[in-house]
Amino acid sequence: MPQYLKKRYNGQVAMIMAVFWLMLYVFVNLTAILYLGALAISSISGLNLFFCMSFLAIFAVIITLGGMKVIGFTDVIQVFFLILGGLVTTYLAVDLVAKEFGGSGILDGLAYLKSHAGDHFQMIFDKSNSNYMDLPGLSVLIGGMLIINLNYWGCNQYITQRALGADLKTARGGILFAAFLKLLMPVIVVLPGIAAYVLYQNGHFQTEMWQGGELNPDRAYPVLLNLLPSGLKGLSFAALTAAIVASLAGKANSIATIFTLDIYQTKINPKATEKSLVNVGKVAIVIAMIIAMVVSPFLGIDKKGGFQYIQEYTGFVSPGIFAMFIFGFFWKKTTSNAALFATIGGFMFSILLKFLPLVVSLRSLNPFGFAVENDNGVYEIPFIDRMGFVFVLCAIGMIIISIRETKRGVVPNAMEIEQSMFRLSNGFIVGMLVVLSLLVALYTIFW
Repeated sequence: MPQYLKKRYNGQVAMIMAVFWLMLYVFVNLTAILYLGALAISSISGLNLFFCMSFLAIFAVIITLGGMKVIGFTDVIQVFFLILGGLVTTYLAVDLVAKEFGGSGILDGLAYLKSHAGDHFQMIFDKSNSNYMDLPGLSVLIGGMLIINLNYWGCNQYITQRALGADLKTARGGILFAAFLKLLMPVIVVLPGIAAYVLYQNGHFQTEMWQGGELNPDRAYPVLLNLLPSGLKGLSFAALTAAIVASLAGKANSIATIFTLDIYQTKINPKATEKSLVNVGKVAIVIAMIIAMVVSPFLGIDKKGGFQYIQEYTGFVSPGIFAMFIFGFFWKKTTSNAALFATIGGFMFSILLKFLPLVVSLRSLNPFGFAVENDNGVYEIPFIDRMGFVFVLCAIGMIIISIRETKRGVVPNAMEIEQSMFRLSNGFIVGMLVVLSLLVALYTIFW
């Protein structure tokens, strides 16, 4: 991704983004995956948390040194068992809910879930909901959440490197297949979570869900995996471990690539041989994993929850990154200085809006749903809305800067792309329409 930025804009933009990505991948993504993965393994196996972190880190380093091909094969193998174990876990959890209230079977369980936790099936919250601060109404559909998803799936080295390693047809097919798999998430992740909530409220898992004297929702799914029969539990445990290791390895591979090619070779040792670059990449992987192991227990990941922790802190830079990429892709007049503004300005805007409630009352935004009163009586902007505001500010700034500079004669580094690359096969179009139709149906039913 930094290489694209260097061609589309300039080396300065690419270097700044390389440093940003490196910091995010090590201190946000890698730490969260390692800590939460170890927490899941520890909850299932009963092993010490630090031991699980060490095991996952060492295993991930070994896999990473094997390259993206090894990571890809690992993903293919583990995804089947993860989905199988997830579906069985969902059935057992929902069936346990049914038995708790005198019924049996998946249909009775779903009916009891709807009657005892109906609000957990809502996708769009109103301001009265206690979780509105984390999932602010329509912003999860057309606001900041859209930026989170588009940035993650389209402007993320960790994700795009898998598509970039294939030809165009295969990459598109893989992305479409991933979209279908994502549609299973409500079934294999959300439903068990709601079941765990109902069961906990009725006296189950009273000790298993606690960590360090506090209730930790991130332990819910690992606890439910213990419901699986012995053989399938072992397969699911192995698949879960492989998935965590593959995620760590993919992230570590991205860290090594960015540091080696975009920082070390560019600024530190431009004459480095291929062998020395490989060795530097290996050292970067080990150091990144050690840093993640040391700092992850102190970052409060278990207090915020995995998704919120990653997205809130990634959200300080992702609106500017997404603005820079989306304008670079689709507007030829976007200049390098405009991209630089989005990169640095987006980060500064995010910090400003994060701490603005401490000096200025934002109560006037509350009727519109863009500010929520916290426990201290301060009106804060939900982080998803904050990302939406920052993206808009970056977009406006980029347009103004680009127009002014092109009028002064600045020639942007626009890239010519063959239009034939954007032609879609009939099969891909059909698959895309099916995915979109299912999404519309889900949001219509669970609005």
